Amino acid sequence: MLNCWEAALGAAVSVPVFLFVAAPYIRRYVAGGRCKSTARLEGKVVIITGANTGIGKETARDLARRGARVIIACRDTAKAEAAASEIRAETGNQEVIAKKLDLADTKSIREFAERFLAEEKELHILINNAGVMLCPYSKTADGFEMQLGVNHLGHFLLTFLLLERLKQCAPARIVNVSSLAHHGGRIRFHDLHGEKSYNRGLAYCHSKLANVLFTRELARRLQGTKVTANALHPGSVYSDLVRHSFIMTWLWKIFSFFLKTPCEGAQTSIYCAVAEELESVTGQYFSDCQPAYVSPRGRDDETAKKLWSVSCELLGIQWD
Repeated sequence: MLNCWEAALGAAVSVPVFLFVAAPYIRRYVAGGRCKSTARLEGKVVIITGANTGIGKETARDLARRGARVIIACRDTAKAEAAASEIRAETGNQEVIAKKLDLADTKSIREFAERFLAEEKELHILINNAGVMLCPYSKTADGFEMQLGVNHLGHFLLTFLLLERLKQCAPARIVNVSSLAHHGGRIRFHDLHGEKSYNRGLAYCHSKLANVLFTRELARRLQGTKVTANALHPGSVYSDLVRHSFIMTWLWKIFSFFLKTPCEGAQTSIYCAVAEELESVTGQYFSDCQPAYVSPRGRDDETAKKLWSVSCELLGIQWD
């Protein structure tokens, strides 16, 4: 009997000891790849959507340190200005600017692009970072299902409106933040806006697949322009992206040790934006600062072309 108690006590002691010893190695694994580029960005203009918090804010902070003029484009202008002010103070780069952009409203997207093109003569990097996740069913100002509308259609329109400026300033880069969740997605052309059936988790997966397919078709169309387009998975990041789900928010808090910090999650976005070795790489998907596997649905060129056509129709634009 005594031996049993000794064994139990030994196990109880050894588990926390093991975790204490292993913790640095676990954290190093969770953190994933880091962008090792030392590229400077003086004279470069960058737009980052949704950069008032999370990985977008950390991406803005890093690119500001590199000397870029950074436009933080967000729906909440107060939070955007607070983030811009913090980054200016920390980096000493006074060219970090907050601008209003609501990706759930095509009128706001058009107004943002119009103002930007009137005020800024150059654009070298566009990072389509903003996103919503696990929303209860709702629609954008234009009647699109919220996750598809913000995560895909909003960025599709923004890229369309800014593309000529990117071409004029080439070499230039477009970086689309997607997710590993694209593996669970499919483009449901018969019910794009979830009016027949809606699952908030699957809707997020569908929108992230749309990001991958958009990147693939955009890269194909931009061949020869010296404007590249790549997509990425930032990793599982401890941020407020899961705020619409009580269960996910609870799980994120419990398992935060096993999640990337926003700074760690921003590394692949930064890598795609600045790494010298990616200057002519386009149409790819990255995770942990290296190429990653794309689902078969994410490699379907016919679906990518059809999604492009349907997106143009929904947005009332002609993008040949």
